[in-house]
Amino acid sequence: MNRNKKSSQSGAKKKNRYLLAALGGFGFGVVLVLAAFYTSEATSTNQSCMACHVHPEAETSWKQSVHYANGSGVQTDCVACHLPPKGTPYYYFAKVKTGLHDIWMYLTHDKEELDFESKRTAEYAPNIVYNSSCKECHANLFPQGITDDGVAAHLYYEDNEEKLNLQCVSCHLDAGHFLPGYKHEKMVAAPIDTTGPVFTEPASVTSFQNFVETIPGTRASISMIAVPGGTFTMGSQEGDKFSRPDEYPAHEVTVSPFFMAEVEITWDQYWAFYIETMSEGRTKPETIYANNSRPDVDAVSGPTPPFGMPDQGWGMGNRPAITMTHYAAETFCQWLSLKTGRHYRLPTEAEWEYAARGGTDSPYFFEGKPSTYSSQGLWNSIFGTDTTTINRYAIYALNSKSRTQEPSRVAANPFGLRNMLGNVMEYCQDWYAEDAYEQAGANAVDPKGPATGTDYVVRGGSYQDDASELRCAARRHSDYEAWLKTDPQNPKSIWWLSDIKGIGFRVVCDAPTK
Repeated sequence: MNRNKKSSQSGAKKKNRYLLAALGGFGFGVVLVLAAFYTSEATSTNQSCMACHVHPEAETSWKQSVHYANGSGVQTDCVACHLPPKGTPYYYFAKVKTGLHDIWMYLTHDKEELDFESKRTAEYAPNIVYNSSCKECHANLFPQGITDDGVAAHLYYEDNEEKLNLQCVSCHLDAGHFLPGYKHEKMVAAPIDTTGPVFTEPASVTSFQNFVETIPGTRASISMIAVPGGTFTMGSQEGDKFSRPDEYPAHEVTVSPFFMAEVEITWDQYWAFYIETMSEGRTKPETIYANNSRPDVDAVSGPTPPFGMPDQGWGMGNRPAITMTHYAAETFCQWLSLKTGRHYRLPTEAEWEYAARGGTDSPYFFEGKPSTYSSQGLWNSIFGTDTTTINRYAIYALNSKSRTQEPSRVAANPFGLRNMLGNVMEYCQDWYAEDAYEQAGANAVDPKGPATGTDYVVRGGSYQDDASELRCAARRHSDYEAWLKTDPQNPKSIWWLSDIKGIGFRVVCDAPTK
């Protein structure tokens, strides 16, 4: 009897201990959840965010944006855009991940090292701004007062958001942080250069030497460099670090003498073309193509007005003109030919590489190897590298400040050409083919690439690129599906690109015949 009683008491004590443990565990869990909740709330204030995000322009540009300075008096906090909506499991996951990353960056980097401008670009912004956060407040995409262009753009967004991975900030880049010069609207008038004389005649060219082309009826001129002809090895040797299969086989090519523009076509030069030729409205592309290809028509139909400022607010003037299509570049050449009486065109791929090398046979026309200057690889990414030499000749990811720069910042190559490597990629006239060098064969003379294709060759690398992409032999090609992804027009623009910034072109013309 006593044994049964003791056993019952012992069981009751065990149950009590389990109950107390469960209650204690529950209480601890409640405390933990509450602590996590209040910690989350406390670290979701603007003051908390700005404790690590100490770049002064971040706060200043936020207070100048429509999310702060607006007529409604509503102010949008940091986490409203930079984290998924509250209440979702992903919110807490993203918060922990982002918070740990921000603390690490704050402890291991000086604020002076942080490139705030690169975080504001359309390429980077979708990584730190969530569509779901935008739509949490902006559920109605067709508010009262929206323009016809806005309706078209938002309908396109609704139909293609998931298919094309469209992002709100691709168009509304200045909503959260003010960007000087950024305009989310159609440009109605081009900037006009009112300084300097209006040229009445083209340049007189009677010999093969550098000259300055003057474009009649405009204030624009183009410095042209006489590039001597010669034979060189085009492409890369198999096994060269950073080389790609489409750069093989290395083969001998001979090019005839030609003139090449010292730098890419600038905004001042491109606006001269635009002002004379711009076409209003939505003329069918096939009509434009047909009219501009007729030999009996001595006029050129030029670009329609672009949406926003195509210079991205970075500045125009002598900076390279960007975001135009290959067709726009070819049409510029057609206009320039009619204005001057000389045959201007885009360079062939062979001419471009020959000019870029400047008589050298190394990866760059200056000293150094891609493995020395590249940020790729564990060693260079951690310890860095001496970029003194490459910084003299190229504008690229490490020195561009995430935007194009004036070509005068860099020194010329041995031929006297600037900006051949970096700043903006450049169109060539050739169709792209991965096996183009195999098709060319040995000892080619003035090759013009494949007879047909879908993409065009692009050379030179841009302000966004690693040093390894700036090699003289590095090849790329156009990709209009990606470059026109967010263009809501139907048909899409044949003049302006919506999703690439670092693309431009330079012109060449033939040497005078004896």
